[in-house]
Amino acid sequence: MQLIDAEGNNQGNVPTDQALRMAEEAGLDLVEISPNAEPPVCKILDLGKLKYATQKKAAEARKKQKVIEIKEIKMRPNIDTHDYEVKMKAMNRFFEEGDKVKVTLKFRGREMAHQELGLKLLLQVKEDTLGVAKVEAEPKLEGRQMMMVLAPK
Repeated sequence: MQLIDAEGNNQGNVPTDQALRMAEEAGLDLVEISPNAEPPVCKILDLGKLKYATQKKAAEARKKQKVIEIKEIKMRPNIDTHDYEVKMKAMNRFFEEGDKVKVTLKFRGREMAHQELGLKLLLQVKEDTLGVAKVEAEPKLEGRQMMMVLAPK
């Protein structure tokens, strides 16, 4: 096996029993670094320290991850302009935080007869968020509600 000692120096090809003896003399462990290499590469080091370092590295990577959430904005087809602006402001804040937004339009009663108003409203939302978001799922009708999913650019 190819052996690397505790100081990081390459010792060359060394028999397994001699490598184990060297590790025992140093008071450390013999760890196989790359088993698929020809010959396999082993290193003399403290296994506890290695495990601790890999745990720390994994925790640091998890800390830097951003979980993308799907926020939902609910509207009605005959929404007032001020209410629409408030919803758009909230949507823009969600996009800045890196979240996706699901816009849901609920139809009640006779509003179902005027689905073109709902589609028009969702197309207006799409147009207003053109600079900050892209459409992930086009507007589609599911039962009594129409929905569209937007994702930040």
